[in-house]
Amino acid sequence: MIDQDPEHTLTSHLSSLKGSAERLLTLTILWHPQLERVGEQAYARPGSMEMPLNRFAPLFARPGGSPLALGDRRIARDPVMLLRDAADQITIVTPQSRMSIEVDGRMLTGASTLAGPAVERGVVLALGGAVLLCLHWSDQLPRLNNSSTLLGVSGAVLRMHELIRQAAGTQLPVLLLGETGTGKEVAAHAIHTASARRERPLVAVNMATLSDTLAAADMFGAVKGAYTGAQNARRGWFAEAGDGTVFLDEIGNTPVSVQPMLLRVLETGQYRPLGAPADVKTGARVIAATDQDLGPGFNQALLRRLEGFVIRLPPLRERREDIGLLIRHMMEEWERAGNAPAVLPVALVDELCRYDWPGNVRQLAMVVRRALIGAVAGEPLPFEALVPDAALDADATVPLGDTVRAVGRRVRLSDLDHDAVLAALEGNGWRVGAAAQALGVSRPSMYKLIDDHPGIRAPAAIPLNELNRVVAEFGDDIARCAQALKTPSEALRRHLRGVGLLG
Repeated sequence: MIDQDPEHTLTSHLSSLKGSAERLLTLTILWHPQLERVGEQAYARPGSMEMPLNRFAPLFARPGGSPLALGDRRIARDPVMLLRDAADQITIVTPQSRMSIEVDGRMLTGASTLAGPAVERGVVLALGGAVLLCLHWSDQLPRLNNSSTLLGVSGAVLRMHELIRQAAGTQLPVLLLGETGTGKEVAAHAIHTASARRERPLVAVNMATLSDTLAAADMFGAVKGAYTGAQNARRGWFAEAGDGTVFLDEIGNTPVSVQPMLLRVLETGQYRPLGAPADVKTGARVIAATDQDLGPGFNQALLRRLEGFVIRLPPLRERREDIGLLIRHMMEEWERAGNAPAVLPVALVDELCRYDWPGNVRQLAMVVRRALIGAVAGEPLPFEALVPDAALDADATVPLGDTVRAVGRRVRLSDLDHDAVLAALEGNGWRVGAAAQALGVSRPSMYKLIDDHPGIRAPAAIPLNELNRVVAEFGDDIARCAQALKTPSEALRRHLRGVGLLG
């Protein structure tokens, strides 16, 4: 490794980082006129308290790649200085140039200080209207990611790859935890493909689709005549998997009647098809996944068995530096499917990279697809049309020095009572995203808390005459309407438009 390189290159600091627990200030290219450069990174030296950023420095690269400067002529020669203090705050000092600099969507006209938690979440810098960078921390050495499905350069993705590799080398049951859209099924396929079972079947089952009456037959099979309507014998998912892998998605929705049977399979490797005279042995490995808190309503002995090897898939908001790479990959997939090439405006990509994506990668993919359809049709859609709920979740009153979004601690849903949920919504204009942030829970978890709350109503469940009365009183002030009706403002706005009460 080269240690004398005066530039902040990908290779200049790696040997000195070994054994160090210090986090490095990192820049990842989110967008660049040369799209092949998206995902390249540059690091400040360990112990360095400043990092210059201009057309010529630092040098960006992928592991094993050739370091290159940003190079675009719209980026000034005079450097933007990134200054780190002892509290891990980053001060951005602008140069004497006409280059536009935006920090998380806000034009920077002078020096601004970002608190450490903001950099923890990833700050999006837009330079000259042409290049987007993510400013964030790195706590480990970069490594090549050769996966064609689990894309990313973030530490979160690299750690996930390592856990998948470790899990693939064992025979233990695996439990994948992650919010909706984080790629749990993709991870299950990656574990199976990397394991010794790769040549054997992988059978995927969505447990939420199983009926209480037929779940046991679906899972474990049944002999002819075992139940009413069983005119033929059926094999069941475990028989289909053989010595391969059974992937049980949405494991939290497993019918209660099947949970003890599944526990027995994990404990003994045996099960009995419905109506069969003897047990059947299975060599299948179980991988389960959930976005739920598997609390007291779930068989806890089964949960302990499923937790042989636990992997948490990070939400997209915890790997913001990967968003540009994901968008580029989605554009490439679009073209490979035979669609006409399309260009996304830098300003739109900027907003896509700054959004917190409650639906994670799945939602991002759908939005990018819609944006590409609009671009090809010559009718580009603005971010607000692609993600209508985003504007409702944004807090436009926060000054630039505080745009630094604080990272709250995550709490267990069981720790939150109905009063806390109601107070969070009332204190945040009945905006789901803002209330979730105030409580320290994910947005999907916030929806679950809302659904379970006896005093909060879905807009569709509110009588039309009551909607008419509230709209007549408060007009298009959605926050006040939501407060009066005790319903989330984003869903209320959509419902009022659907019933013709809001233009």
